Amino acid sequence: MAELIAAPSTTTGRVGYTRWVVCALLFLATTVNYIDRQVLGILAPELQRVIGWNEVQYGYIVTSFQAAYALGLLLVGRILDVVGTKHGYALSLIFWSLAAMAHALARTPLGFGAARFALGLGEAGNFPAAIKTVAEWFPRRERALATGIFNSGTNVGAVVAPAIVPWIALTWSWQAAFVITGAIGFFWLALWYWLYDSPERYKGLSPAELAHIRSDPEERVTPVPWLSLINHRETWAFATGKFLTDPVWWFYLYWIPKFLNEHHGLTLSKLGPPLIAIYLLADVGSIGGGWLSSHLIKRGTSVNRARKTAMLVCALAVTPIVFASRVTDMWAAALLVGLAAAAHQGWSANMFTLASDMFPRRAVGSVVGFGGMAGSIGGMLVATATGWILQLTGSYQVIFTIAGSLYLVALLIVHLLVPEVKPVRLHEAEARA
Repeated sequence: MAELIAAPSTTTGRVGYTRWVVCALLFLATTVNYIDRQVLGILAPELQRVIGWNEVQYGYIVTSFQAAYALGLLLVGRILDVVGTKHGYALSLIFWSLAAMAHALARTPLGFGAARFALGLGEAGNFPAAIKTVAEWFPRRERALATGIFNSGTNVGAVVAPAIVPWIALTWSWQAAFVITGAIGFFWLALWYWLYDSPERYKGLSPAELAHIRSDPEERVTPVPWLSLINHRETWAFATGKFLTDPVWWFYLYWIPKFLNEHHGLTLSKLGPPLIAIYLLADVGSIGGGWLSSHLIKRGTSVNRARKTAMLVCALAVTPIVFASRVTDMWAAALLVGLAAAAHQGWSANMFTLASDMFPRRAVGSVVGFGGMAGSIGGMLVATATGWILQLTGSYQVIFTIAGSLYLVALLIVHLLVPEVKPVRLHEAEARA
C-alpha cells in the first residue's frame, strides 16, 4: 500500500535558506554540464580545419550526442525515481566528465562521434535529477524561480566556456581544452557528497523550513510506472514543447560559433566576447522567465495563466532571430541571437516547471526524462538537417526562420493539449501497476 508523506506541522519560526544552498549545487552542476558540452562548438572551426570534416559530418557528430542523450533520458528519469537523486546525480556526473576528457583522444569524425555519444549518455542525468531535486526541496510556488536559477547555469557554463576554452587551446592545445574542462566536474562531486541529502534526512534543516518545503498538499511516494504516464495528455504536452524547442538551443550551442566564423570572420581568439554576450543575455532570460511566472502567481494569478503568459512573452521575443543572417554588423547579429537565447531560457524554465506543476514528485523525474528524450530526438533531426542545409546552400536563413517560429507553434499545441494547468490525478491502479 502506498505510503503518505506526513502533513507538515504548523511549526513557527524563521524559514531558513538551506533549500537555496541545494539550488546553488544544482546551478553549479548545470554550469559544469554546459561547459563540457559546449567545448566542441567553440573549437568546431579549428577542429574542422585540423580534422577535415565537412558540414554533413559535423551534423552527424552532433546527432550522435543527441541520440545518446535521448537514450539516456529514456532511462535516467526512471532510475532517479527509483534510487533517488544523490547517487544517481553523482554517477551521471562521473560518466560525463570522463567522456568529456575522452574527446582528447579523438582524431577522426568517427572518434569524435563516439566521444559525443558517451557524453550524451552521461549528461542526460543532469536535468531530470535537478528538476526532481527542486520538486523535493521547494514548494510549488517557488519551483519556477528555483528552476530558473539552476537553469541559468547553462548560460554561465556557456559564458565560462568561451572565456577559457580558446585560451587553453591557444596556450596548450585543443586536447588540453577537453581534459581540463572535463576534470572540473570532480570538484563538484566533492561538494555534492559533502552538502547534499534529502530534506527529511538533512541534519541542519530547521523544522520551520521543512514545514515550508512540505507546505503543498501531501503526495503519495510510491513510484509511478513509466508507461502509465504516456496515457496522460499532460505528458505529451510537455514532450511536444521539448521536441519543438530544444533543438533550437542545440543549434545555438553547436552552430553559432561556426556562423560567426563563416559570416563575420571571427577566429578562435576573437569568438569569446560575442559568445559571452549571447549567454549573459540568456542568463538574464532564464532567471527572468522563472521570476515572471512566480511573480504573477504571488500576485494571485492562476498557475495556468502565469506559466502560459510567461511562455507567450518568451515565444514572441524569439521571433526577431529571423533577421540574424541578414544583418551585416557582427554585434547586431550577436544581440539578435542573444535575445533569442534569453527567450529560450525563460521558456525552458517554465516548461520544466510545468512538469512539477502537473505531476507529483514521484513522477517528475520520469516525465522530465521522457520530455528530454523527445527534445533530443528533435535535436537529432535538426542537427542532421542543418548539416545538409548548410552543405547544400551555405545559408543560415532557413534555419533562423524555423527557429523564430517554433515557440509559438509549441505554445499553441501545449495549450490545446492542456487548456488548464493543474495537478494530474494518478489512479491508484497506476501506482500499483
